[in-house]
Amino acid sequence: MPTVLSQDLLGGRLNVQLLPRAAYSARDPAQWQTLGVTLERQQGVHAIDSDRRVDFDTLPGVLAYTPVGVEVFSESTSGGEYLLLRLDDPLAKQNLPAVNHRVQSAGNRQALMLGRELRRLLLVPQADALALEQCAMGLVGLGNGTANTSRRVAPKAFTRVLEQIAEQFDEPLTLEQLAAAYGQNELRLLRDFTRYIGLTPHAYLVEVRLQAARRMIERTDRPLADIALDVGFAHQSHMGSAFRKHLGMTPSQYRSRF
Repeated sequence: MPTVLSQDLLGGRLNVQLLPRAAYSARDPAQWQTLGVTLERQQGVHAIDSDRRVDFDTLPGVLAYTPVGVEVFSESTSGGEYLLLRLDDPLAKQNLPAVNHRVQSAGNRQALMLGRELRRLLLVPQADALALEQCAMGLVGLGNGTANTSRRVAPKAFTRVLEQIAEQFDEPLTLEQLAAAYGQNELRLLRDFTRYIGLTPHAYLVEVRLQAARRMIERTDRPLADIALDVGFAHQSHMGSAFRKHLGMTPSQYRSRF
């Protein structure tokens, strides 16, 4: 079972969790205020403060705030890595919008960057409490803007680009190929990709390869050099650079820990 990494901050007033990619079915009564950011695309069914279940397809970079008392049911056959903050009532009232429903913003580049940095800080063996608190509060600061941000809904053509990356991330994809899948020119693809996710196509592709490498390292004992090639990195040192930059450790250190 994949590990949930959790850390209490600010004397217990704030809890940060890194939820792994795994199938799940959960109902959260939201006894705390929650603020979350998707680190991976996630698809499934959910019901927010009602019994009506609807399909969802959430892209990376969606920042969602759920106030206390709003019940959320969510179910996914594959899940997706997710960064979740739980705040006590006084802390939330000081920093988050006064709403009685769930609010969210998509394509939030700042939220995605802070979420990935929190992931890196949680993964290292000895967490730096001050760095974690600063980063978490930076994310809380962004939460106040969700109440006034309309959600950007990606067109169906855009999901074809994500599906192509998901299916061919181990290949040397080009901007021309991705633009063809989108049905637009390369410049329009670049603009819309950043708008909907908050990352460039190349940065997103590196993240998809990184996630695939993590899962392979966790679940197999295959040589790291083979894993690097299998997930699309040019060589093992290229994969190592991505691990150090985004996770704060080498692939060997990651294997030792997880």
